Amino acid sequence: MKFMFLCYDDTHYWENAGEAAQRAAMEEAVQLTHELKAKGQYVTASPLQSPSTAKTVRVRDGKPMVTDGPFLETREHLGGYYIIDANDIDEAVAIAARHSGARVGGVEVRPIFVLPGLPTDGFGSAR
Repeated sequence: MKFMFLCYDDTHYWENAGEAAQRAAMEEAVQLTHELKAKGQYVTASPLQSPSTAKTVRVRDGKPMVTDGPFLETREHLGGYYIIDANDIDEAVAIAARHSGARVGGVEVRPIFVLPGLPTDGFGSAR
């Protein structure tokens, strides 16, 4: 079964943590991906650029409205994602708890919904 981890970062924490702490957290996250790959559980993962680079698109009355950045009133922002293969939600949660970002932000774990008719790319395939 495939799961997506949505990794939310505490913006203020990382702004104050310094480059060495950021680098150590990224190295830890990369190590986790290698461990998952060795077990056949890794599908894909990637950090995201800063929220300041984002655009939010909404369509209202048939017209697209584009705003800069995410429209969130929060200290946390979506910092990256993983797609993994796990036996069940409990195993996925245990893996998410090992992610460095879970200690200062949060990792949302969601089963991937398999939508028939989508092109197959391996991400949404049922186990």
